[in-house]
Amino acid sequence: MKKLPFYIVDVFAEEKYAGNQLAVFRSADTLSGIEMQLIAKEMNYSETTFIISERKRKGGYDVRIFTPGEEVPFAGHPTLGTAHIIRNEIIKRAADKILLNLKAGQIPVSFSVDDGNCWMVQNEPEFGKKFQPNKIAPILGIRADDIDERFPIEEVSTGLPHIIVPLKTLDDLRRADTERNKYFDLIKDTRAKSILIFCPEVRDKQNNISVRVFGDYYGIHEDPATGSGNGCLAGYLVKHRYFGSSVIDIRSEQGHEIGRPSLLFLRAGDMDGRINVSVGGKAIIIARGEFI
Repeated sequence: MKKLPFYIVDVFAEEKYAGNQLAVFRSADTLSGIEMQLIAKEMNYSETTFIISERKRKGGYDVRIFTPGEEVPFAGHPTLGTAHIIRNEIIKRAADKILLNLKAGQIPVSFSVDDGNCWMVQNEPEFGKKFQPNKIAPILGIRADDIDERFPIEEVSTGLPHIIVPLKTLDDLRRADTERNKYFDLIKDTRAKSILIFCPEVRDKQNNISVRVFGDYYGIHEDPATGSGNGCLAGYLVKHRYFGSSVIDIRSEQGHEIGRPSLLFLRAGDMDGRINVSVGGKAIIIARGEFI
């Protein structure tokens, strides 16, 4: 195997050593899928990305995304972090927009001069299976009445499906944790393999919502910052008018329970029954290296 340059990036981070860690590999065109999976397992971050070509194809850059357990068609922080690397380390100019060709389709990432955030437009949300609180609560180790029954427990996908679970309080959110055997029993029959829980109480009064995401199926018990999941959540919040509006522009905090505080910006709107979703945040390069 030829030498592979790579970068470590903290995504959805307001400062170094926060947010969600990402490894981005360049010159990955000679790697097989098996080799990519082995490297992703070696890095053991929630995701590792591989830039297959540093030349555009159909206007975008071919990228593959792997968790430690398997390849995924889409994930949020890898999309933003990889676009950040392409912009700053490959084309080396202040491009307004980068397109990534992912298995879920072509995803645009734009760059805001005003606040330094990267923004991705996600696929239109798809809404799937619904669940009863008494089925989901034991999986999370909480009571059924900790779940806010004004809103459904529902599968949502903007490229990678999640089960969205509305909780009432920050204490409920903090106490929750997946019961491994019950979790795997559930996802045998679901399209979504990750569970996203959220509540309207926050630690920082500037923020609007608190989130946690569990996904043992992908090889990571809890994710520090989940762009795909928060995109699903943004669509869910709009569809069900969680904030009483068909449009949201909010701040989502995640990762505090595992020592990786993260901040994601969510924008979504329902335009005549068609929901558009954008997720934003900052990306910070932490290290450069080389696999030999």
